Amino acid sequence: MAAGTGEVQWCFSQVKGTVEEDVTEADIISTVEFNHDGELLATGDKGGRVVIFQRDQATKNSSPRRGDYNVYSTFQSHEPEFDYLKSLEIEEKINKIKWLSRQNHAHFLLSTNDKTVKLWKVSERDKMWEGYNLKDDDGSLRDPMGFGNLKVPLVKPMELMVEASPRRIFANAHTYHINSISVNSDGETYISADDLRINLWHLAVTDQSFNIVDIKPANMEELTEVITAAEFHPHECNTFVYSSSKGTIRLCDMRAQALCDQHSKMFEEPEDPSNRSFFSEIISSISDVRFSHSGRYLISRDYLSVKVWDIHMDSGPVETYQVHEYLRSKLCSLYENDCIFDKFECVWNGTDR
Repeated sequence: MAAGTGEVQWCFSQVKGTVEEDVTEADIISTVEFNHDGELLATGDKGGRVVIFQRDQATKNSSPRRGDYNVYSTFQSHEPEFDYLKSLEIEEKINKIKWLSRQNHAHFLLSTNDKTVKLWKVSERDKMWEGYNLKDDDGSLRDPMGFGNLKVPLVKPMELMVEASPRRIFANAHTYHINSISVNSDGETYISADDLRINLWHLAVTDQSFNIVDIKPANMEELTEVITAAEFHPHECNTFVYSSSKGTIRLCDMRAQALCDQHSKMFEEPEDPSNRSFFSEIISSISDVRFSHSGRYLISRDYLSVKVWDIHMDSGPVETYQVHEYLRSKLCSLYENDCIFDKFECVWNGTDR
């Protein structure tokens, strides 16, 4: 913040990756996510890789405070697959990454492509055991009759190694492309959403999920909207929201019924007739929705603006920020080159301000 004014001043800090124009398709970043304390930043790319950056402690404590990050771990999360039943190629691109609350020294995160969600464990190892009785240092087994004295294995220090290992694979539950995942505040369940359905998973069960939202009509010709994003409430494990391509946000309570087709509240801003155009439905589609850390407010992102909603007031947004208003006069050109269909994300800062 600027001294004496209390205003936030943004400044350039760091570049990760190449700044050249000839970047390969696989290296293009498709999602980013900080962990809960901001010490780690996970990025996913179109090549199915997850790269985790760790905050540099020296720059964190410097004055003025900076936030430089260094590479902490890199691993291949997803590989390209082919659905032979539907003759459909499944891309390895990472659509979303979500961190789980930390319970021990290891970190856990969920990553997903279009069809499969994976739970990863990221842990550090700086010690190793030596002096086994039944195997040599290279891992080969010894003849148990070939030695007489028992040895006590020793712990010796080693160079720090960061390991990423898959703990669970959640597959075969979505017919359409997964667009969002969200971890519940209970730390045991999460939801995954595609265009027409939202499924509830238990982190320990990979072969079963529960469908909690299904907006697929009996006749697909009657389809008027699709699900674009979904998120759990940060404190109430029974509450979640999902947004749609028609610009609406629905608040649902899982205590009311097993299938949450009937929402508790719906947040929608009536359209100004004077701004009505051929592109209105496209630019009103909500691409992302997030709860504030307190759980009192929602923030939503459409093509041109960011809106803040009070969950106790569904008559309209409490604040609207025009982000790309200058593009309103260029919508025709953006439609022709398909840029009007770009999706943008939004996020609260740590203080909900």
